Amino acid sequence: MLEIQNLYCGYTEGNDILKGICLYLEAGEILCLVGPNGCGKSTLLKAAARLLPFRGSVKILGKESGSCSRKELARRIAFLGQSSTLFFPYTVYETAAMGRYAYGRTFFGGLSRTDRDIIDDVLDTLELSCVRDSLISELSGGQLQRVFLARTIIQNPDIILLDEPTNHLDMKHQIGLLEYLGRWTAKENKAAIAVLHDLNMALHFGKRAVLMCGGILAAQGPVENVFTGDALEKAYSMDIRGFMTESLEKWKKGV
Repeated sequence: MLEIQNLYCGYTEGNDILKGICLYLEAGEILCLVGPNGCGKSTLLKAAARLLPFRGSVKILGKESGSCSRKELARRIAFLGQSSTLFFPYTVYETAAMGRYAYGRTFFGGLSRTDRDIIDDVLDTLELSCVRDSLISELSGGQLQRVFLARTIIQNPDIILLDEPTNHLDMKHQIGLLEYLGRWTAKENKAAIAVLHDLNMALHFGKRAVLMCGGILAAQGPVENVFTGDALEKAYSMDIRGFMTESLEKWKKGV
């Protein structure tokens, strides 16, 4: 679905944040991207979505992303950042419906019956139907995050790139979101890369993981192999595994 080879990228010329990144993404999987703050996770997603210039190769379904038109790229890959700017107080439904514009629809009009069915289904699944007519400026942070996620899924790309998608969500909605992504990728033969800071969530929901540190890939592979004590301790400069084990023991004791 996605193949990245020898990728270099930064925000200023001659100052690369990413150095020689190579990874792939298969259909039907969620690839978890983990690592400490500032290691280049967000930069990697932006480069993959062609939101930043880069050196190297990014192929989407075997085609170089640079040779795709903007509309074609929007149908193949979608990016959901950590936060989205609110320029106008659109309703939840209007905001979610923006995801269908990659398919040639006019602004707030011309939606087909199929478009509306897709929008209604996603809003219902993400528990947003009850606020569909509310202005997004009136929503909580968690509700707003789910609205932007709904817009991304409604776009129906082959690949979704999610930068901290569980941000602002309580545990129930974090689990619900990742469960939904798992069903979506498997049923629709899609794929997703998700930046997650909660390693428990990554371990539970991810098929494979990529551990980043200092702009390079420190480890990648099956999530249980990547989350070894040594690899995590080196990346995070702390005993992650020991901390998790200690916390688990407290849960077992009912503390």
